[in-house]
Formats: sequence, C-alpha cells, structure tokens
Amino acid sequence: MPANPQDALPIRLTVDDNDSPSDVLDALFLGRFTTGEQPYARSRSIDRVKSGASLLPSGATVLRAAHGDSRNAVLAEGDGWTLLVSRWNRGADITVTAVDEDLAVRVLAAATDGAQDEPEPQPDDVAMGFWYLSPRRGPHRTTRQISAGTWPEVRHNYTAPVADALDRLMGTTPDDIAGRLLLLHGPPGTGKTSALRTLAREWREWCQVDCVLDPERLFSDIGYLMDIAIGEEEESGKGRWRLLLLEDCDELIRGEAKEAAGQALSRLLNLTDGLLGQGRNVLVGVTTNEDLERLHPAVVRPGRCLARVEVGPLDRAEAVAWLGSDEGVGSDGATLAELYALRRGVSPLSLPEPRRTADGLYL
Repeated sequence: MPANPQDALPIRLTVDDNDSPSDVLDALFLGRFTTGEQPYARSRSIDRVKSGASLLPSGATVLRAAHGDSRNAVLAEGDGWTLLVSRWNRGADITVTAVDEDLAVRVLAAATDGAQDEPEPQPDDVAMGFWYLSPRRGPHRTTRQISAGTWPEVRHNYTAPVADALDRLMGTTPDDIAGRLLLLHGPPGTGKTSALRTLAREWREWCQVDCVLDPERLFSDIGYLMDIAIGEEEESGKGRWRLLLLEDCDELIRGEAKEAAGQALSRLLNLTDGLLGQGRNVLVGVTTNEDLERLHPAVVRPGRCLARVEVGPLDRAEAVAWLGSDEGVGSDGATLAELYALRRGVSPLSLPEPRRTADGLYL
C-alpha cells in the first residue's frame, strides 16, 4: 500500500481559489479506488448523527481533516481500506473503499454502528420523509418526526362542509382507494398543510408519507422523478402505500399549465394513473391556492381524484366559537391563520391606502 493516497492518483491535481480543503480530500479518497488498488466501495448516509459519534472504526489512522462553515471532512485509513467522512449540520455521508467487498462492508458497519440518533418519539409525533435534489448527492430523502394532532382534536379548525369531507378522507383505508390524486385547494391560511400533517398521523399504520421540497424540479428532471416513483421504503414500511405531498403547485396544475410547464403536468398525471404509476402503491397529494375553475380539467376529471376538497375559512359563527370571542372576527368569518393570530394578540401588518392622482392612476 502506498504511504499516502495522493501517491496513487493517476492524474495531476490542479486547485485554485474556488477549491476547498474538503474538495482535495474528495480527490485523494478516490485515488486507490481509481487505480484498482481498492476496487470495492460501500457508502451510507445518516441524517441525524448521534452526538459524540466519530464515524471512524477502531484503529483508524486519520490522514487529513478539513473543517469548514458548511462541511467537515475526515480522510482515514486502515489495513486494506480507506474511509471518507463528510459531515454537515447533523448529517453525514460515509464511504469506504477496500481491497475486497467483505472488508468494505465490515469497515462501514464498524464506522456507523450506533451512530444514528433516534430521538425519543412523542405521542403526537409522526415520521415524515422529505425529498430534495442535492447538487452533490442527487435525489435524497431524510426523515423527521413532526408534531400532528389527531383528527378529533383538530376537526374544529375546519368549517362544517370541509370537516365532513375530511372525515371520509381521514378514515380511508387501502380498500377504499379508487383514485390516486388527493387535491386540497383554497385560500392561503385555511389549514391545508395542517390537514396533511394530521392525515399522515391518521394513515401511519398503512401509508408512508413523503413531502417533496422542490416539486418544480421533480417533474422537470426525469431521473429525480424515477427515483421518487421507485421510492425508498422505511424499514418498517415494506409493502405499505406511499403518499407524496407536493405543496403550492399552482403553476403546475392551473388551466394553462400544459403550455407553461411543458411535460411536467403530463408526468404528474402519468404518476397517478399512467404507466409510471402502474404496479406501485403511490398516491400524490397536491395543495394549491387556485380556485377549482382555474385548475386544468385533466387534473380534476372524474376517477382521477381520491379526494378533492376545497378548504375555506370558518364562517363567522364557527370562528367566534373557535376563538371564544367575536373581537376581530369579520362578518365573513376568518381563516385558521387569522384566528391563531387573534388568539396570540397579533394584528396583521397593513400598508397605507395607495394615493390616487388626478388622472385616476395610483401611486
């Protein structure tokens, strides 16, 4: 084995001011794999590393360590193997190269054993996945515990017709599924996202819920879409249904979306009831602030939607009952966000009325 990994590099490295020490470690790490000296590689990502975990197996020799504002990296080696640890915030990527496959597996296991931090679950918590497209790692899923009340606890947050519709949705089982698209639409602040958190809790026995943080990129990148369509199941979720949540997708599903978004709308529909969705237990939940009349007819056609719920504000009587007072509640009622602001004693910021000129224009 060469004394230093840089001795194994078959190329000359050129660095400039745009390169960081961590970038140099990435290149050094690949040397032995590139030459074939250590032709086997194994890697693992951990989204929450336990405090104090070094992610280095016993007996590792640290060759380089780089500490930056957003990423820390450590290059280490042992007998027949090399390891690179890249850490950011609470997460880390660990990759091992080795002279044989079994050694790579054993070293990776030793480095990561017990390193995953599992926070103590709270009674109101539910696990939710979050997908995003990382410039460095590609499609990536991380899991978080989110707080969500039960449906009986939050039902009073919704006006009666909406609560009745959500009653049926919250009680849905796999045997009830007819369409693959779940559509919540209505003004901002009416509780669409809160309803989805509660839905994740009510369905957690049979459905894995994942939120896509960058839906505008999902349907423009076919590789990203395929990774999510194929899915990444939790250890306890083998064979369960999956619900992909896409929030605030106004541009994607409004009436003119076909011209504005190209193939994005077609790919969304294909995921719900086309060839892409065949053989996979995948539901797609979409929230939008658009009125139903402005949505693309292909999105709302009969048979495509498992549920299509317009989430509006509470009427005046419901809002007064929710707040326990009529102070600040208008004649048209109030949204859930407005009621919480009133309860906290917070008034929304307002701008002065625009000044009108003599010719009728506004300044």
